[in-house]
Amino acid sequence: MLKRFATKIWQGRWGYVFIAPAMIPFLIFIAYPLVQSLLLSFYKAGINRAKWQYIGLKNYTNLLTRDPVFPTAIKNTFLFVLGVVPAAMVICLFVAVLIYPLSQRKQTFFRAAFYMPVVSAGVVLAMVWVYIYSQEYGLLNYIFDSLGLLDLLNNGEKIGWLAQANTALFSLAVVVLSWSLGQPLILFLAGLAAIPETLYDAAKIDGANSWQAFWKITLPLLRPTMLFVLVVLTIAVFQVFVVVQLMTLGGPANATQTIVYRIWVTGIVGSKFGYASAMAVILLAIVSAAAAAQFKLLDRQLT
Repeated sequence: MLKRFATKIWQGRWGYVFIAPAMIPFLIFIAYPLVQSLLLSFYKAGINRAKWQYIGLKNYTNLLTRDPVFPTAIKNTFLFVLGVVPAAMVICLFVAVLIYPLSQRKQTFFRAAFYMPVVSAGVVLAMVWVYIYSQEYGLLNYIFDSLGLLDLLNNGEKIGWLAQANTALFSLAVVVLSWSLGQPLILFLAGLAAIPETLYDAAKIDGANSWQAFWKITLPLLRPTMLFVLVVLTIAVFQVFVVVQLMTLGGPANATQTIVYRIWVTGIVGSKFGYASAMAVILLAIVSAAAAAQFKLLDRQLT
């Protein structure tokens, strides 16, 4: 059996050579750290490796039963996902359907406009939004004051969007949403381009209006694209970190703590590598479960 396996490897040697440039970095920078993180989560580990101590599942039990912040981070991360992902998909699908009938030049303009935040530095975008949300001189408070909305919402006083626990998380979700629209929009436009025009022509002949064509033709044939966008976007939002680090540092009163931010604070700042690894493993389990549920739910509709 071993000889037969070695023969198959030798026969496919050129295939392994071609995939090596992608597989070697994957094994070094993703697979190996993933395994090491899983093993490290069973240790009480700090900077001094000589003092590492095997503690089994104690990191996990402490996280789920004794840590006062981590459950809040899980809740906030889920709120991010539940708020940003559906909103991004609905907005991108709506915009894609609107601009698809336009000329190629106009489509290119909208693609570039929506994709610009994706390729822009997160630090720059965060600083722009810090200015917009500023309580003293922010653009948002100025607009609300000009429209008389501050009198209705906050008794005429300026709102500290990032300084109040009841508005900070929503404010960060809007920031994340603003730079999460580019890639889904381009994918939806590509999906629309793959739908044969003959189907719409046949629907018009049968007397279907635009709304009926959307529900009966566009939406069903876009489901594979929607599944891909849903999974990728969910994974990305579960890893939200930059806006928290640059705009709120997890405050006020832990209102914007997220799982990845807690991992960074615990592992990098606090040097509790084992404890942070346990958080990372829990995040991996949550994201994997969410992706599997999405695949199962939507794949059933595709078939």
